[in-house]
Amino acid sequence: MINDKTPRPEKVAVVDEVRERLEGTSATILTEYRGLSVDQLAELRSSLRNIGGDFKVYKNTLVRFAARDLNLEIEDLLTGPTALAFVTDKPDGSPGDAVDVAKVLKDFGKDNPALVLKGGVLGENLLSADDTKALAEVEPREVLLAKLAGGMAAPMQKFAGLLQALPRNFAYGLKALIDQGGAPGAPADEPAPAAEEAPAEEPPAEEAAPAAEDDTSTDDTPAAEADTPETDNQTDEAPADEASEETQES
Repeated sequence: MINDKTPRPEKVAVVDEVRERLEGTSATILTEYRGLSVDQLAELRSSLRNIGGDFKVYKNTLVRFAARDLNLEIEDLLTGPTALAFVTDKPDGSPGDAVDVAKVLKDFGKDNPALVLKGGVLGENLLSADDTKALAEVEPREVLLAKLAGGMAAPMQKFAGLLQALPRNFAYGLKALIDQGGAPGAPADEPAPAAEEAPAEEPPAEEAAPAAEDDTSTDDTPAAEADTPETDNQTDEAPADEASEETQES
């Protein structure tokens, strides 16, 4: 149960410090350190500092006041000697990672069972003890980024290959299109001679019939004229007969 008694002025500064640390970090992991020696705590602090973590011991009562101001429901985790591991910056100034901090704490607890992971806060999410252990199993940030970059590299390489092949394939396709006469600049096709393409068609049978009628009407006139000489021949033959008769009489 939270003690609502206001802390003494000398402890107000500690409450403010805890509140600022909880508010200004990306993650905080709560641990129980009962049974750890001073040397072991120093070793743990050094390991955490190298990867961007800060291991601090506070009284549970003061942590409760700070957590209450931030509406963090971590009262159940504040039992027994409690130490908080804050995610801070690395020595080189780069930001630390909650996964790295959780991993160092878990690995240290394997060799020192006195260190127990109780839970924590990740952003605005509360973590149970199992959540904290699972967080320690996540691959480091650098590894995940490397895998992400590697996963993106293969599609990008394929895409780059497609971009390089596109102009070449386009040129081949355009050349084939020009050769077929389907694009500007294509050579004009030479027109084939009309006689070779379309031979003269014979007139339909229906048109031949009138032509025969015309020929008949045309032949009638010469036939009539041809009868006239026959009449003239008969006329010429008549005097010859008369002359013969006269010769016989004389």
